[in-house]
Amino acid sequence: MSDKRKDYISWDEYFMSVAKLAGMRSKDPNSQVGACIVSGDNKILSMGYNGFPAGCSDDEFPWAREGDELDCKYPYVVHSELNAILNYRGGSLEGAKLYVSLFPCNECAKAIIQAGIKTIVYDDDKYHDGPAATASRRMLDAAGVRYYRYQHTGRRIEVCV
Repeated sequence: MSDKRKDYISWDEYFMSVAKLAGMRSKDPNSQVGACIVSGDNKILSMGYNGFPAGCSDDEFPWAREGDELDCKYPYVVHSELNAILNYRGGSLEGAKLYVSLFPCNECAKAIIQAGIKTIVYDDDKYHDGPAATASRRMLDAAGVRYYRYQHTGRRIEVCV
């Protein structure tokens, strides 16, 4: 009879927690999105969060959501999924799984497909009916990328530092 602990967290809980923790690095005052890319044997390959490209100051570029197009964050922010893909330095992501706290937009879906990621586990889908999410699902379906919503367990995972 094993005395092994039985209340350990699942892989999905672990990797979604890592994605959400990565999102906490974002300086965006409205959306903190994180992503974690995992190999088929459950090794973390890369992480990312939504923010400006390296070398573009978080204090000098705009975080506004409305106003003149060039005075808003949208033309400048790199989404967490794309950041995680671009942060990977190990070669191919073929067959990898992506954990992300928000369902990917159409632009990130393109990068996910091109990178060879085969599964997406997402948490929030607040833009489900919007054109970017609809286009994303169309492309992911056509490319055979599996996606499913993270199933909350109700377990509280707390990290004290």
